[in-house]
Order: sequence, then C-alpha cells, then structure tokens
Amino acid sequence: MKVINQNIHIDGIDKKILRALMQDARTPILEIARNVGISGAAIHQRLRKLEKSGLLIGSKFIVNPKVLGYTTMAFVGVYLDKAVSNPEAVKQLQKIPEVLECHYTTGHWSVFIKILAKDNEHLMHLLNKEIQSISGVSRTETFVSLQQQIDRQIKI
Repeated sequence: MKVINQNIHIDGIDKKILRALMQDARTPILEIARNVGISGAAIHQRLRKLEKSGLLIGSKFIVNPKVLGYTTMAFVGVYLDKAVSNPEAVKQLQKIPEVLECHYTTGHWSVFIKILAKDNEHLMHLLNKEIQSISGVSRTETFVSLQQQIDRQIKI
C-alpha cells in the first residue's frame, strides 16, 4: 500500500476536479475543464499530481451484486486461536470470493470481514464450510445487514 504524502496541498480547482470525478468517474475531462474554467491539459496535469501524491488510487466500475443474485450482506467477527494464525487465516480468507473486505481489528475479534452471499443458505455454507474450517479459526460472530443506509467517500 502506498503511503499518502501528508504534505499534499490541494486547492479549490483540485477539489472541483475531485468532486466531479467522485460523483462520476466517467465524466469527460473536457467537461470538467469547461466547468472548472481551465484546459483539459491542466486537468490531466493536476490528476497526475494527485495520483503521484497517493491521494487518488484509481477508478473503477461498480457491479450491482443484486443483479447477480447476491442479496445477503454480512459482517463477521473472526476469532483466531493465536495471533500467529492471522497471516495464514487471511490468506485462506482471500481465497473465498465472497469475502469482500478483511480488517485486523482491536477488541474481541482477530479479524473482521465483510461477505456477500446469495441468501441465508449460502451464508450458512460460507460460515460453516469455508470460514470456520480455516485452520486457527476458533469461532465466528455474524451480523447480517438488513439494509445499507450510508455509502460514501470522505468529503473533499
């Protein structure tokens, strides 16, 4: 992971560019340039500067998982036998495509994961056959998301 330059300075123009791209990463550079009042080349230069600083780390298309039949989102606290099990357990979790995120945490769990399942039966399979069978996993605690209320990035 790239370390972000803590000394980066972004001005009002940078903020306008970032806000436009955060709203829709497919916004044409020339449209942003017209709205901001600078040339397309200047927009490109500023974007390169922001990428080089580590502030921008890419763009992506977002697939709607519900269209693919994934309707159950869950968060799972994973208890591991020992801290030395963490790296290997994370490697095994990474092999499960339904695991979208994995975080080392403080508190009760060793790691906290976000998983996406097609339904409750699929979720039960993932927990019982995939996650709890990983060497070092002693138990899990699962929270099913009923509905996501907030989905945003940090404000610029």
